[in-house]
Amino acid sequence: MEKKLYRSNTNKMLCGVCGGIGEYFNIDPTIVRLIWAIFICSGPGILAYFIAALIIPLDEG
Repeated sequence: MEKKLYRSNTNKMLCGVCGGIGEYFNIDPTIVRLIWAIFICSGPGILAYFIAALIIPLDEG
């Protein structure tokens, strides 16, 4: 079965992007959120998050 990246329905804070990335790579989404906040969450990082929220489909399952 092919693995696909989706935004998480169950593990989300804003749009489910970090939860979906955590589920895809099988790591704790809190770690993904911390990395996002520390290294990426500047002006362009915030924009990248919301672009990812628009591009990555929501998990329907």
